[in-house]
Amino acid sequence: ARRRGERRAARVSAGVTELEQRLADLLRGGLAAAEGAGYGQWDETAARMVDAQAPGLASRVRELGSLRGAGADRAGRLLEECALLHTLNQGWLRLGDLPEPLAATVRSRVGLTTDAATLLASGPAVRDHWLVLAQRDSDDGRLTTRRIWLHGRGSGRTALLLSYGAAGRAPELSLPVGLSVDADLVYYPAARPLRAALGARHAPPAESPGPPPGGSVTAALAAYGEALRDDPWTETWPVVLENVIPVPPPGPSPALEVNGWQLADANGESALAIDPRARDSRGLWQLTSISGGAPVTVFAEYGHGGVVPLTTWAPEPVPL
Repeated sequence: ARRRGERRAARVSAGVTELEQRLADLLRGGLAAAEGAGYGQWDETAARMVDAQAPGLASRVRELGSLRGAGADRAGRLLEECALLHTLNQGWLRLGDLPEPLAATVRSRVGLTTDAATLLASGPAVRDHWLVLAQRDSDDGRLTTRRIWLHGRGSGRTALLLSYGAAGRAPELSLPVGLSVDADLVYYPAARPLRAALGARHAPPAESPGPPPGGSVTAALAAYGEALRDDPWTETWPVVLENVIPVPPPGPSPALEVNGWQLADANGESALAIDPRARDSRGLWQLTSISGGAPVTVFAEYGHGGVVPLTTWAPEPVPL
């Protein structure tokens, strides 16, 4: 097993070195040239990263390709993603110099993850009554990914369970929103542990009394900033927002708009923009209807593009 791990690490290092050269060539040629080069070059580079057994790098390279034509800020976004990729590559090449929690984060982001069975057998378990905050599926044409968010009533910790299925097929693990599960979780090693594996369940799921404690918009901004400090490659961070009001965009036809939506503190002092990639405006109008102009509690994922509301309470949990 040790030799197998060493061989894989060598292949990843070769792939990382190749990707660094690719990024250097890209910046030397200029972003304008990259804009006109087409998606094929990124697809080929992503395939090379798959060959190097670095699926995390392959995913980030595909994201680079998807930024072509991504609006007026595409050049800035492309440069940001290149910088993050370069930082990740350098982290891998200097893995031995990093503190172990950060090294574990780099390994995970590159695509080297611990097998769930191994993790459950060796890692410290956190037993708690875990409230199911949200369950959301995404399909990239190759794989269906299910993200299940949990909140520990006793520990106060948040956890993310990931489950996968073949394209067009639902993943096996399913936990209905609003239920509470008495279970063991083991967190994957990371600078800021969030992803976990589900271990033993000690009782059948039960109804939960209500939402977890939340915070303000300012607290959400601070939490996301702290997460980025520990893991610069963090895409989104879970937040529970208390006393917020959904604000539709201004204009003659707000029902047709997604850009411009906000979640504002009830005192009106601060707000978070809704991520425009949250294209299901029906969920946003559902949230607005539940709110009726009054403050509500919302669980959401918050990232550089804005906030994506996933669940509210009325008073029962309502997936959005």
